[in-house]
Amino acid sequence: MKQYPSLEELLTNAAPALAKGPIALILMEDDVEADSTVRHCLSSGFRSVVAFGVSDIILANDLPDTVHRVVYDMSQSNALTDVVNAMIEKAPAQWIYYGYNSEYIFFPFCENRAIGEMLSFHTEERRDAVLTYVVDLYAGDLDAHPNAVSLDDAYMDKSGYYALARKDKENNFAERQLDFFGGLRWRFEEHVPMPRRRIDRISIFRAKPGLRLNPDHTFNDQEYNTYACPWHHSITAALCSFRTAKALKRNPVSAAQIKTFRWHNSAPFEWHSQQLLDLGLMEPGQWF
Repeated sequence: MKQYPSLEELLTNAAPALAKGPIALILMEDDVEADSTVRHCLSSGFRSVVAFGVSDIILANDLPDTVHRVVYDMSQSNALTDVVNAMIEKAPAQWIYYGYNSEYIFFPFCENRAIGEMLSFHTEERRDAVLTYVVDLYAGDLDAHPNAVSLDDAYMDKSGYYALARKDKENNFAERQLDFFGGLRWRFEEHVPMPRRRIDRISIFRAKPGLRLNPDHTFNDQEYNTYACPWHHSITAALCSFRTAKALKRNPVSAAQIKTFRWHNSAPFEWHSQQLLDLGLMEPGQWF
């Protein structure tokens, strides 16, 4: 594992980290499952993993040199956009994924195929971005796991997801764009600010000059924000995430009111893409 004392140091010496894609950016807000998140990206086939977080977050020493550890405070204003947009400028034409610690990327057939294979097909389809749905994970037993995170006791919602038409700045319907909702942000919406209730995120995209990520997880190029190409369905992926559950149990008000996240539509998470495909939480498009 290579280490950099700052984002500026990484950008100055970025060639080894960003020379070959696809590249995974891991934004570490705390140390919860930081190591397993990095390892999941490596097992998914990312050629390089860049992990950002304060120096107190420790990653295992046995991680390979394809992992680049950057000291960076993710609690500062605009941390997400500053990191991602800086990487876009340094890695033109590379495929980039970004996610937080305790979030695990799943794509169709990921048990047998690498992320690079999927993105090669996606490129042939003339697509430069992959829509991902954030699927909330949560521990089944909050007494045993008070931070709501457990890889061995993980649950998810098997229903309750929906989409609404998205409108642009002129109040017109945006072509092939939808706002998606569901999961814990829907069930416990009284604890989630309106701008943070959407579960759609363009987590995988191809960098190009002038491209910019907005704070709401959309891009300044509207085609990047579409769920499919004009002629047929496109591949989508799922970002299985403990982040919302963790936040709800960290907040004193919501933590006091939530005794369990399980309900009649909870199901054990199987850590397999087929479960997500069966539930309609990702789409293989024309890739078989």
